[in-house]
Amino acid sequence: MCGIVGIVGKEDVAERLYDGLKRLEYRGYDSAGIATDVDGRIERRRASGKLVNLGKELAANPLPGTTGIAHTRWATHGGPTTNNAHPHATGEVALVHNGIIENFKALRDELIARGRVFESETDTEVVAHLVSEKVEAGMAPAEAVAEVLPRLHGAFALAILFRQHPDLLVGARLGSPLVVGYGEGETYLGSDALALAPLTQRIAYLEEGDWVVITRDGAQIFDKDNNPVKRAITISGVTGELISKGNHRHYMLKEIYEQPIVVAQTLRSYLQRMEEQVTLPIPDFDLSAIKRVTIVACGTSFYAGMVAKYWFEQFARVPVDLDVASEFRYRAPVMEEGGLMIVISQSGETADTLAALRHARSEGQKIAAVVNVPTSSMAREADLLLPTHAGPEIGVASTKAFTCQLAVLAALAANLAKAKGKLSEAEEKALVKHLAEAPAALNGALAYDEAIQAMAHVVAAARDVLYLGRGTDYPLALEGALKLKEISYIHAEGYAAGEMKHGPIALIDDAVPVIVIAPSGPLFEKTVSNMQEVQARGGKVILISDYDGIEAAGEGTVATITMPKVHPLIAPLVYAVPVQLLAYHVAVAKGTDVDQPRNLAKSVTVE
Repeated sequence: MCGIVGIVGKEDVAERLYDGLKRLEYRGYDSAGIATDVDGRIERRRASGKLVNLGKELAANPLPGTTGIAHTRWATHGGPTTNNAHPHATGEVALVHNGIIENFKALRDELIARGRVFESETDTEVVAHLVSEKVEAGMAPAEAVAEVLPRLHGAFALAILFRQHPDLLVGARLGSPLVVGYGEGETYLGSDALALAPLTQRIAYLEEGDWVVITRDGAQIFDKDNNPVKRAITISGVTGELISKGNHRHYMLKEIYEQPIVVAQTLRSYLQRMEEQVTLPIPDFDLSAIKRVTIVACGTSFYAGMVAKYWFEQFARVPVDLDVASEFRYRAPVMEEGGLMIVISQSGETADTLAALRHARSEGQKIAAVVNVPTSSMAREADLLLPTHAGPEIGVASTKAFTCQLAVLAALAANLAKAKGKLSEAEEKALVKHLAEAPAALNGALAYDEAIQAMAHVVAAARDVLYLGRGTDYPLALEGALKLKEISYIHAEGYAAGEMKHGPIALIDDAVPVIVIAPSGPLFEKTVSNMQEVQARGGKVILISDYDGIEAAGEGTVATITMPKVHPLIAPLVYAVPVQLLAYHVAVAKGTDVDQPRNLAKSVTVE
């Protein structure tokens, strides 16, 4: 969600801080700001709305200073105004914060009673005042932060600037990621490696409860008990090229087109093509003892989990529970001994999913993490790391991360089936063959981009849209509806096709496009009969199917989208492409902000 950049540098830092914020725009935000130390005083530039507004403020009022902090804010406590924008400051300190301070009201009341005056409605400002009180009482920066951190309940990543110490920053993390970057005579803080990509590739990830003092000479890291610790310095591998749009108009379109390559990269870790076998990144992880699987995720990742539920039960015959992460802990789940929890998250930092992981760990479950960031909190806390090799995903609406998650989950389902003795050698070879065909099939799906663009106007004019599918196409219907809602702001709902006559069919009229996902196969005829019920009531049907399906059922539709004919195992990966492209072209037709849709954040790091 919010983004942090901090620099202790050798020359003025405002321009580089601003550039760092531009790389963090994908996370979602509604205000931004920068603070530096200028000749022993703290100065700030802040603006609400898009980052360009902060750029105008900096152009009108340049900001010198060799040490500074910067922030993009996604509003939680208090509206998206300039006063509520970070950094928040007192006379002695300025700070930026990702996360939520849950006990801020009690702390605020306490501070007001002692005569402190607040300028904002945020939870963050209480931290600035608490640290400032300690500094004003004569404490050194490190001592002041060490005193304050135990008082904060909730989740936070902090970067703190001190007026009397112009060559120093203090950072801290609890439940929200923060990284340290090492340069030549400079040191950096960032909410992720992308923020620091042009500055350095030498990165150390702070662990839960860590805090750090950075100077030009390096970093001193402390754990939650204030003991000095070392954290490994790694090479991030994130470059400017990875986070550029290339020749594409939007990041989302670029990432849709990257799917054949990144799915191939991902499958390379899970398939032994020569031996025609499935494998795991950790070969000695014992799946044979798993009695029950629990899948927990949010948003698009949850729909990947829905598809996986079909696969695990069909191939491995292991029962699967599926939960939205934000609800999981609050229903007092019963977790059997010998169970495996699979958490799915692009960032590996999603707050609700991370909390579910820790609850499952306390219940004695094994943990598998399907994540795109192998250094993330979930990755580090899992027993079995299952990386998706999608590369950085900048567009807020997830595309390539989703198809890579599906690729990993299909391979895991096959591994579980094999471990359980439910997959013969011949069946394993067939699964490997079908999965290996996915990248080429994705390429084939992308070939219909122009045709999808040409019919996007049918959907762009609508106020309401329905998506229908059966079996693994049902989660794709939900995902298609989510994509359309996210970036075009059209109300859309996904339904299991057989549920139409149990209520939703009342919504059908000639103003409601109905998008039917129905590849030819065992469920095709039943789905088409539901589609015909829609047509009989004047509904405008758009059918997404292969050539055989279009030939059999395309009559009476307002538009069709033809996909390559593929095996049912990889159909969810392939049929993700047309629902992504349709949402994209509808959003472009409506003129919305495709990569940074309103009110949304890429990584949701607060509950």
